[in-house]
Amino acid sequence: MENNPQKSKTNGALLAALIIMTGLAGVSSYLYFDQKKVSENQEVTISERVEELSTTRVKLDSISTALDAKIAEVQKLGGDVSELEKMKVQLEGDKASLRKGNRISIAKYDAKIKQYEAFLIEKDTLISNLQRENVNLATNVKTLGEENNGLKVKGQQFRDSVSTVVTQVVSQNQELSTKVTRAAALKAQNVKVFAVNAKGKVKEDDSYKAKRLDKIKLVYTLLDNPLTKEEPKDVFVRVLDPTGAVVSDMANGSGTFTVDGNETIYTTKQTVNYTSNGQNVELLYTRGIPYKPGKYTVELYSEGFRIGSGEFAVR
Repeated sequence: MENNPQKSKTNGALLAALIIMTGLAGVSSYLYFDQKKVSENQEVTISERVEELSTTRVKLDSISTALDAKIAEVQKLGGDVSELEKMKVQLEGDKASLRKGNRISIAKYDAKIKQYEAFLIEKDTLISNLQRENVNLATNVKTLGEENNGLKVKGQQFRDSVSTVVTQVVSQNQELSTKVTRAAALKAQNVKVFAVNAKGKVKEDDSYKAKRLDKIKLVYTLLDNPLTKEEPKDVFVRVLDPTGAVVSDMANGSGTFTVDGNETIYTTKQTVNYTSNGQNVELLYTRGIPYKPGKYTVELYSEGFRIGSGEFAVR
C-alpha cells in the first residue's frame, strides 16, 4: 500500500510526456504544411512575375519597332525627327533597365507603355499631315511647272535676244581686255646671240663652230612702255633647234609655262626687274650636250605673250 502513491506519480508523468509529444507532433505537422503552402505560393508568384516581365519586354520591343518605322517615314516625308529620336533614346533606356530586372515595378512600366502608345498615335497624326502636305506640294509643283512651261514659250525669244547681246558684250570686253593686256606687254628689241667658249671668251659671228660653243649669251633691250607696270617680270626663253624642237635640259633650268592656254616647254628663264627705261638685259645659258649644226631660233615670252625673237647658226 505504501508503493501506490509513487506508482501514481510515475503514471502521471508518462501521461504528461505523452500529451506533450502529441502536441509537438501536431505543431510540427502544422508548421510543415504551412511552409509547404508558403513555398507553393512563392513559386506561383515567381512564375507570374516572369510572365509579366516577358510580356512587358515584348510590348517594349513592339513599340521600338513601330518607333523606328515612324522615324523612317517622317525622314522620307522631310519632317523633323528630333522628338522621335529623343523618345527612342528614352525607350532604349527603359528596355535596358528592364533587362537588369532589379526591383522593377510592372505597374510603372505599364504606365510607360501607355505613354509610348499615346505618343505613337500622336505621331500617326503628324505623318498623315505630312503626307497631305507632300501631296499638296506635288500638286503645286505640277501647276507651277505648267505655268513655267508657258512662260518659257513666251520668254524664249527674249532670252535669245538677251543672250545674243550678252555674248556680244562679253566678246567685246574680252577683245578689249586682250588688246589692253597685249599693249601693256613687254617688248624686246635687238635680240642677239653670242657664242661663249669653255674659256669664257665671247665671240660674235654669223655662225659658230659646235665644238667651240660651250655656252650662249643672249642680249636684248626691253623697250620703254608706259602701260607696263614696273615690277619684276619673268622672261621665258625658248631655243628651237633646226628641226623646230625645243632645246631643253631639266638639270639646267628648263621647264614648262603657259601660252594661249597651252602648256609649253621653255629652255631657260630669268627674272628681270623692269624699270621702263629702255634697259639692256643679258642672259647666259649653258647646255649639257653639244649643239647640232644648223640654224637656231630664240623666242622670248613674258606674261603669256611673245615679246621678241632672234637667231644664230651652228656649223
